Amino acid sequence: MIEPSPAGPTRMVWTVAALVHAVADALASRFGACTVQGELSGFSRAASGHCYFTLKDAAGDASTIRCAMFRRAASLLDFNPADGQLVELRGRLAVYEPRGELQFVVEAMQRAGAGALFEQFLRLKSRLEAEGLFDAGRKRALPAYPRALGVVTSLGAAALHDVLTVLARRAPQVEVIVYPCVVQGADAPAAIVRAIELVGQRAEVDTVIVCRGGGSLEDLWAFNDERVVRAIARSTLPVVCGVGHETDVTLADLAADLRAPTPTGAAELAAPRRDDLLEQLGTVARRLRRDVARRVETAQQSLDRAALRLARPAERVAREQWRLDALARRLQQSAALSLAVQHEALHRSQLDLRRAGTMALTHARHRLQSLATRLGGLDPKQIVARGYALIETAQGQLVVAPDQIHAGSLLQVTLAMGAAEVGVASVRPK
Repeated sequence: MIEPSPAGPTRMVWTVAALVHAVADALASRFGACTVQGELSGFSRAASGHCYFTLKDAAGDASTIRCAMFRRAASLLDFNPADGQLVELRGRLAVYEPRGELQFVVEAMQRAGAGALFEQFLRLKSRLEAEGLFDAGRKRALPAYPRALGVVTSLGAAALHDVLTVLARRAPQVEVIVYPCVVQGADAPAAIVRAIELVGQRAEVDTVIVCRGGGSLEDLWAFNDERVVRAIARSTLPVVCGVGHETDVTLADLAADLRAPTPTGAAELAAPRRDDLLEQLGTVARRLRRDVARRVETAQQSLDRAALRLARPAERVAREQWRLDALARRLQQSAALSLAVQHEALHRSQLDLRRAGTMALTHARHRLQSLATRLGGLDPKQIVARGYALIETAQGQLVVAPDQIHAGSLLQVTLAMGAAEVGVASVRPK
C-alpha cells in the first residue's frame, strides 16, 4: 500500500498486489470452508496430477466459477470426473493472484447425480435405443474399394486437415469431396443435417465421414442432437463417425454404421491403403499368369494326345469295336445276375415283413395287457373293495386335508358294498 502524500488530501491508494492480496484475505475469512454444487465442464488433469475445470450452475444459470483441485485432493477421488456430471465440492474461495482471478480451491469432490446435459444424453440415448436406431443388425458394411469419400465437417476444423492428410498419404487414388458445415453452436445440428442430406441427394461418393475434433461435452453436443442422429440413421450411404477423442462417445457414433475413435481413425477405416491394394493386385496378377501358363500347357498336351490318336484311325475303330462287344456281353450277364439278385432280395423282404408283423402284433398284445393291468390298479372302486373308503364332503369334494371339514360337518362315505352318511365329532390336524 502506498502511503498518502503529506501535502495532498488523505486517501488510500492500493498497489495491485496489495489489493489482490487483501481481497484474497477477505474471501478466505468469509468463505474459509464451504460446499458448492454444480455441473463439471472442461475437466482436465495436468501431468502434475492437478485438476482444473469450470463449475456451472446446475439450474441453467449462466454463472460459472473456475476450480482447481491439487494432486493430493485429486488422489482421493473414488470416481473419474467427466464433463456433465453433477458434483458437490468442498473447499474454499481464493484469488489466483498472478491473474487476479477468482477460483475455488477444491479439497473434496463427490458425485451428486448426473448433470443436466448428461441426463439429457442418457434420456435421449434410451429412447432412440428403444426405437432400434443403434441396433447392430441395421449397420451396413463399408465399400471395400471406394472411389470417392464425402467428408461432413467444418472447413476450418483441424479434423478436416487430419482426414485429408491421412487420405493423401494412405489412399491418394480416392477422391475426397467436402460438404462444409458448422460443427459447434446452436446452428450446428441443422447445418450437419443439411450436409448429410446433400451427400445423399448428390450421390457422388460411396461412404460418408462425419467428424470433428475433441472438446467438452458442450462442444460436442451438436452430435448428440436428435436431428443429427436420425439423419445419420436414415442416410442412404454408409456413415463413418469420428467425433472427438477416443474416450468421447456421442449418439451420432452409436447411430453410424461404423464408429471411429478419432477423425484420423475414420479416414483410415473408410479407405484401404493404396500400397495394400497394389500388393493385392500384384498377387492376383501373378496367380493369373500361373493359371494361364498351366492351362496353355494342359491344352498343348491334350492337343498332342489327340494328334496321336488321329494318326491311327483304323486301330482306334477296331479297339472301340472290341470294347462294344465286351460291353454287350457284360450287359447280358449283368441283366441275368441282377434279376436273380432282385428275386432273392424280394423273397427275403417277404420273410422279414411277415416276421416283423408277427412280432409287432405280439408286442402290441403284451402292451395292451400291461396297460389294462395298470388301469385296473388305478381304479378307485378296486381300492375301496380292499377295505378302504372314499370320503367326500356334502358338496362332493374329496376330503384330503383337515382344513376342509369341521366339527358337525356331514360327510358321504362310499364303501365297497354301499355308502353311509356320517357326522364329524372333532377335527385333529396332523
